[in-house]
Amino acid sequence: MNATDVLQTEPAAMHSRDAAGDNAPCARAGGRHMMIRHLGMAPSVHPDAYVAPTAVLSGQVSIGAGSCIMHGAVLAAEGGPVQVGAGCVIMENAVLRGTPRHRLRIGDRVLAGPHAQLTGCTLADEVFLAGGAMVLPGAHLGRAASVAAGAVVHLGAIVAPAARIPAGWVAVGDPACCYPPGQAEPIAAGLAEAGWSFFPFMLGVDDAGGRRDQLRAALARYTAAMIRHHRQDQVIAASTTDGP
Repeated sequence: MNATDVLQTEPAAMHSRDAAGDNAPCARAGGRHMMIRHLGMAPSVHPDAYVAPTAVLSGQVSIGAGSCIMHGAVLAAEGGPVQVGAGCVIMENAVLRGTPRHRLRIGDRVLAGPHAQLTGCTLADEVFLAGGAMVLPGAHLGRAASVAAGAVVHLGAIVAPAARIPAGWVAVGDPACCYPPGQAEPIAAGLAEAGWSFFPFMLGVDDAGGRRDQLRAALARYTAAMIRHHRQDQVIAASTTDGP
């Protein structure tokens, strides 16, 4: 089944909110959220955006006008920039990351539900992600696309505008095809056909060898990189980030 063949029901609320001004999703509020300077880059938050006190912004993160970053959300530009447009809502405990190969770019009036995970992907305007949805590096979601609860948009998948990924399904390929839960073999075949492989792409580890060896090599590489990249992180004092 092609992603474009699945009915899209666009959340009406996404049309009723202006990108800024009185109709923005959340009013402006002074915040004391965690701001971290990473590799010399500091986050940038529009004066009319709201960031909850328990959210974390690290590195080259930018938040557009009228956007809301809710409690527990983590936006980490630890490999590449993270850009959130205007009028967006990033809900509780969502995790957004840029990667060295792919920055994370989110358009305007996008909603990412609780516990959503977005890494190195591009979301056009008015995209809706339900709770627990996952979008992996290199993926692109067209305008007004919708990803239901627990669904996955896999490495490099290109989802058409207004397409809908059903709950728990997996989107793979260009153009994206949708597979129901449990279809591991077709999903792997779709990734191979598109030239994407998880271990080499995500962690720089060769696919050759046993799974255990791959995991060991991946963890050794990843932990060393994390330590090296974060040793010089600096928490930015709240007084330098408060609004007037």
